Amino acid sequence: MDYAATVIKQAEIDKYLSGGADFIDDAAIMRALESGKNPDPKKVRDIIAKSLSIETLSMDETAALLNVSDPGLLEEMFSAAAQVKRKVYDNRVVTFAPLYCSNLCANNCAYCGFRSSNTVEKRRMLSADEVKKEVEILAGKIGHKRLIMVYGEHPSTGADYIAETMQAAYSVKVPVRSGRGEIRRVNINAAPMSVADYKKVKAAGLGTFQVFQETYHRETYTKLHPANTVKGNFRWRLYAQHRAQEAGIDDVAIGALFGLYDWRFEVMGLLSHAHALEKQFGIGPHTVSFPRIEPACNTPFATRTGHEVSDADFKRLVCVLRLAIPYAGMIVTCRERPAMIRDVIPMCTQRDASSRIGIGAYSDRDGGQETERQQFMLSDSRSLDEVIRELASMGYITSFCTAGYRCGRTGDHIMKMLRSGREGRFCKLNAILTFREWLDDFASPETKRIGEELIAKELSEVKTRMPGEFTDEMWTTLNDYYRRVASGERDLCF
Repeated sequence: MDYAATVIKQAEIDKYLSGGADFIDDAAIMRALESGKNPDPKKVRDIIAKSLSIETLSMDETAALLNVSDPGLLEEMFSAAAQVKRKVYDNRVVTFAPLYCSNLCANNCAYCGFRSSNTVEKRRMLSADEVKKEVEILAGKIGHKRLIMVYGEHPSTGADYIAETMQAAYSVKVPVRSGRGEIRRVNINAAPMSVADYKKVKAAGLGTFQVFQETYHRETYTKLHPANTVKGNFRWRLYAQHRAQEAGIDDVAIGALFGLYDWRFEVMGLLSHAHALEKQFGIGPHTVSFPRIEPACNTPFATRTGHEVSDADFKRLVCVLRLAIPYAGMIVTCRERPAMIRDVIPMCTQRDASSRIGIGAYSDRDGGQETERQQFMLSDSRSLDEVIRELASMGYITSFCTAGYRCGRTGDHIMKMLRSGREGRFCKLNAILTFREWLDDFASPETKRIGEELIAKELSEVKTRMPGEFTDEMWTTLNDYYRRVASGERDLCF
């Protein structure tokens, strides 16, 4: 029996279809993009106003934004996108690191260095002990609190392996300057699973489940993913987040790999996905990712797809996604150059730093960046300390908070708080506390100096926004927690 047949459960696809159809309607997307051409400026401003009220946009509204070309109107959109981000998430940026656990893969995607036909790739699968060594560096030397653990799709790295390596990551506790280095939240980027397998990884302490559709354009998807592979089944992947929700995982993440097809179509596909999740579960995606395709070892297709996305269009697509799905977290990664990240960070909520994507790359400093160990190439190799210093200089506080998830602010609960703006208040308070932790435990002297200047501004801003947004009780608790954190206590949160 072939591997794909053992993985795919057709009944777990069919139950979500409507009249035999899935939620991606290629023709309807094309019609909306065509009818949205030459949008009236007043209509565009009305759409922006809707987004500022933290309402998900319709397909037609989003198509109109995608068709804006007037420079002045585009600037209004960029400004509004930054306002939406600040309204929902305040001025904080969450940092994380990717931890690639295996590059074994049964799929053969044309654009991927991990594809099974790539004989140049050096294959490796980390043991639980090797994962711990990686986490000792990430949590004990660099200071990360969140990981996105990444897995290829292979019989050896299924749900049991994922659960084992997640638990290994959580088990690491490393003494640092004042407290201890540890991972407080593990998210995973992994192949679509059955409901039963999702329950296994949820029990292991899963935070967010992330999987990218890669491209929502059906014809392109078919060309790039051979039919005899698991990934060749468009709908098994399309309903991955639905099955995760069914299994009780209420934080799911979506994304597309921009550059495989027309970027406007992919934005509409991501919005269609958000609509489908909202309709089925009342909960949209926790985060949205929008990586651009990057070169990969022995993978010539990745350098000439015919749908390359320019820097200007990348900034536009980030802006439209922020306005179209205003409550969602938005992730920009080290695939992008530092200058590009600086350009879009006002609209984003998360980024990675100190990233190494070779298998065993953190503990093996000599060979960890070999191209034959990686899925693709990175464009930003700066350390977490450098990134945090830059963010602080720009007025953004780095948050290491994971309190919301451990306090039950997930799923429908957090969606309501995000739409109302209430979650941003908790984000701000917890960002101050966790940033203080990181500065004391890991920061270089210059980063600590700049970070402390920012904290002083943050504390002043909280007090200024009383009593409308922050109560006297919250202010008293914040001061108490802050004093205790500065004295060496850890993991205090709202």
